[in-house]
Amino acid sequence: MEPMNKLAGSGCEIRIPLSDRKPLQEIERSIIKTYRKQLWAKFNKAVRDFKLVEEGDKIAVAISGGKDSLLMAKLFQEMQKHGVSNFELEYIAMDPGFHESNRDLLLGNCEYLNIPVKLFESNIFDIVDHIAADYPCYMCARMRRGALYSKAQELGCNKLALGHHLDDFIETTLLNMFYAGSFKTMLPKLTAKNFDNMELIRPMCYINENDIIKFASNNGIACMNCGCVVAAKKTSSKRREMKELVKELKKINPEVDQSIFNAARNVNIDCILGWQINGKRYSFLDDEED
Repeated sequence: MEPMNKLAGSGCEIRIPLSDRKPLQEIERSIIKTYRKQLWAKFNKAVRDFKLVEEGDKIAVAISGGKDSLLMAKLFQEMQKHGVSNFELEYIAMDPGFHESNRDLLLGNCEYLNIPVKLFESNIFDIVDHIAADYPCYMCARMRRGALYSKAQELGCNKLALGHHLDDFIETTLLNMFYAGSFKTMLPKLTAKNFDNMELIRPMCYINENDIIKFASNNGIACMNCGCVVAAKKTSSKRREMKELVKELKKINPEVDQSIFNAARNVNIDCILGWQINGKRYSFLDDEED
């Protein structure tokens, strides 16, 4: 039987024979040609709209081993190749305690895709399993982010790029609305609070996850899912619930995800009950009392 690998995404697995992986030049060409509208154009538009890449930047591109970050790395390479701006790139990956097979898959994909990744180790999975075993994902994400910031700073970078796509933005918005009672989403760019002169950027914010899955699947790129040995024991996922909800809503309105994203930048401050700025709360009643 031919060796197989798998691409995980949207709660499913796509089985991919290793021999189906396309040649590197063909994969790179497909970003500019086959997926120009779905991937390349949207990546560049986000960079322009939110001023994510500027002259003289040194950007740490975080590679998790999943489909999103591998594509992000290739998009950055194409941007650098086409001379959009004068900037430097560092590719970093953290091993928080992966199974050996996942670590090998990450490194193997980076080698094949010509991504010169710098892998560093941590024991985050062990720590999270000990201190937050019941709800590990939030704590793990915070600790991983801090470790990536530290590595980026050590390498002299002023920006850290993460591979969150449009679906991540939408699901985060809905999670905050339904479970936290707040209207809050991810931001394409934000200043790090605990790391001097560092910004976090999310240049994939316009890209749909299904298009990333198609790109990886059609090019025969088998990627890790999240690789987590802690959350793998869990059966419930609120984010998965939001993903399924959006899927159902799209049957009614195919553009519902874009509408939710647009709502986050079309807030009418005159028609909301309250808001918060820098930790201070305000109410629509404040204007009436003036």
